[in-house]
Amino acid sequence: MPKKSKDIKFYEGVGRRKTSVAVVRLYIPGKDKMAVVGEQKIKEGEMWVNGKKIEETFPSLYQKVQYLKPLKLTKADDRFCVSIQVNGGGVNGQLDAVVHGLSRAVEKTDKEVVRSILKKDLFFKRDPRARQRRMVGTGGKSRRAKQSPKR
Repeated sequence: MPKKSKDIKFYEGVGRRKTSVAVVRLYIPGKDKMAVVGEQKIKEGEMWVNGKKIEETFPSLYQKVQYLKPLKLTKADDRFCVSIQVNGGGVNGQLDAVVHGLSRAVEKTDKEVVRSILKKDLFFKRDPRARQRRMVGTGGKSRRAKQSPKR
């Protein structure tokens, strides 16, 4: 359980993957089980991505399992109001960036206990794979060679 202090309003973590960047904020809800994010009110346990519910951005069951993994492992799935700003890349890159950012933000709540749990499942490793740039003289692709004449 995070220690409630008056000066901390949220825990923040930044996640990255390919060209996607996600800024994740875990808000500590008040006595009314709500948190105010900008001009929007978020209920306890809700997650919002770029001003929409997370189910609209990541609708499939596989994606839901992925982004809830760091919260379920640390038993923090209904403890926070989560606000996420993500941009760049495609859907899968954004999903991986969200998971990376969530795990970094959850780690800040209780460093000693949570870090060992999440580190076993490699949630703090940033996946370094990215698209290889297009090379000159390769016919439009990065590794393709131009066809040579047969005769």
